[in-house]
Parts: sequence; structure tokens; C-alpha cells
Amino acid sequence: MAKAPTVEDVARVAAVSRQTVSNVLNTPEIVKPATRERVEQAIAQLGYRPHTAARALRTRRSSTIGVHLDPYAGGISGVVLDRFVHALTDRAGERRMRVLIYAARDPQQEIERMRELTDGGEVDAFVITGTFHGDPRTRWLLERDVPFVSFGRPWGADDVDAPEHLWVDVDGAAGTRAATRFARERAGDRVAFLGWPAGSGTGDDRERGWREAGGPDAVRLTATEDVQEARRAVASAFSMQTPIDAIVCASDTLAIGARLAAAAAGRDDLLVIGFDNTPAAEALGLSSVEQLPEEVADGVLELLMGAGSVVAPRRAAAGSAHVLVTPRLVARA
Repeated sequence: MAKAPTVEDVARVAAVSRQTVSNVLNTPEIVKPATRERVEQAIAQLGYRPHTAARALRTRRSSTIGVHLDPYAGGISGVVLDRFVHALTDRAGERRMRVLIYAARDPQQEIERMRELTDGGEVDAFVITGTFHGDPRTRWLLERDVPFVSFGRPWGADDVDAPEHLWVDVDGAAGTRAATRFARERAGDRVAFLGWPAGSGTGDDRERGWREAGGPDAVRLTATEDVQEARRAVASAFSMQTPIDAIVCASDTLAIGARLAAAAAGRDDLLVIGFDNTPAAEALGLSSVEQLPEEVADGVLELLMGAGSVVAPRRAAAGSAHVLVTPRLVARA
């Protein structure tokens, strides 16, 4: 079996010192670009892989990002988070970072889990999901100066204009705005919105985009994240002879319910647009807004690490504290 390449081998091929190779691996921002490129080429040529355990002892870092997964709640929209975690794992690996996935039933249990992981030195930073107004997880992390980024806005005073912590989110209003404009051009001005009950930051944001682009005769329909409830809400609107040219929905789950109600009412031609662009929407031929979770993953790592390969505590600063990803409308005939 061939001997695995060492740091000394990389240094010899790149014609630099062993310390320079170490700097490229651990603190690349202090190395001149030309030198860093030469070392990286030598690493690629030799197929060198740093020893993770040794690196952790040397740098006192685990090279690991902890990612929280929301509890499984059924439905069809979990694919977005799945794609995000896969993309984050892949892109973190390119930066020589690992991803540790942990679960918790509620915010307090998650705080305890984060405490265990930080006290044990198992992670360098966290990515939290499912943010909400008054989220105690962000306060706990900020008070302990633990690096983190949230997938989702804080939905409160700590928000877009004066963010207190780092976050990446999808611009839901931009997505439904584009969907509503498309629906008005394709079907007519009476574009209804089927959304969740008021009070959800994400849902309210998506409703805002529809209102900004909708016509004066637009109708707002409400249902929880349930296909059958969405179907009943749309069927009720049809039974009352509510004039509807198209329906923009807050999720693909709601869109599937709307499509079923339209089919039952003999309105197979009704334009229904969902949100999330799940495989279910694609299979049914529904137009949908795609969140682009891969771009969210890129934004998370950029905020956590910048151009480097290590994570360090960093406070939010004006203009650099958040990434708002613009989704794209996937139109289907």
C-alpha cells in the first residue's frame, strides 16, 4: 500500500516551508494568494488529506458545524430542508468542514443539546432552522458568543434593517410577487391567495408579495398546511361563486389541495401556483416557486467563514449580516 502524502511532501512539491502549508490549511487568509494557490495545487496533485483528529488537537477546533433539523411533521415540503442539509454538507466538505446533524423537539431541548455540544468541544458553530419571533436559541448563542447562522429571519425587531445576528433566508415576498404577476398575465386579474393563518413570519411574508402584485379584486383564502383543508377552503370559495382566475399558494401542499378542488369543480384549466417546487408539484405539472436551498447553503458558509477555512465569533454588521436569496418561478404548462 502506498504511503499517504504528508505535510512535508506538500511543502516539498510547493517549494514552501511546512509552516506555510499549515497556514494554508488553518489560516489561509494570512498567506499571499500566489503562494496559497501553489500549495493548494500541490495538495490536489498529491491527494493530501489533513488528519482531522490531529488538526483538532492542534487548533482546538473540531472543524464541525452543528445543524438542527426540525421535527418531522409529515407533508411534502420537507424536501427543501433536505436539499439544504445535503448542499451544506457538500459545500462544507469543500472547505474541510464536517456537518453534525442533531434533533430536538422544542427550543429548550435544542438549547440543552447545543450546550452539550459546545461544552464537549464537538462543534465550532451552529446552523439553526425554523426561526420565530422571540426565539430563545439565538439569545442563548449570542450571550455565549457561539458562532451561528440561522436559516430563516428572526421575524422581529432583530430583522433586515438592523440585524443582531447572522442569517440567510429566502425572499418569499419576491417569490409570490413574481408568481402573482405571472398569473395575472396568463389568466386574469382575479388572482386569489391561499395561505396559512396570519401570524407566521414566513406565511405573512409570502402573502405580502401577493398583495403587492395583486389586483383590486383579489381574494385571500386560508388553510393550515394540510391538503384536505386546502381543498375544502377552495371548494368553499367555488360554492359561493367567488370569481377566481388563478390561485397563488403559500406552499405546494396547499397548491395540491387547490388543484384537487379545481378538478372536482370542473375547472381543470385553473392556474394554480405553489411554493417550494417539490417533486410532487413537478409530478402534477404545477407551477411553483423554487427556494434554491443550495444558494442558502452557500450564504450560510460565507457568513460563517468568509473566504477562510475556520469559524470565528463574529457580530452582525450593517450590510454584511444577512443574505436574502431571491427564489425563481418554475412555470409549467
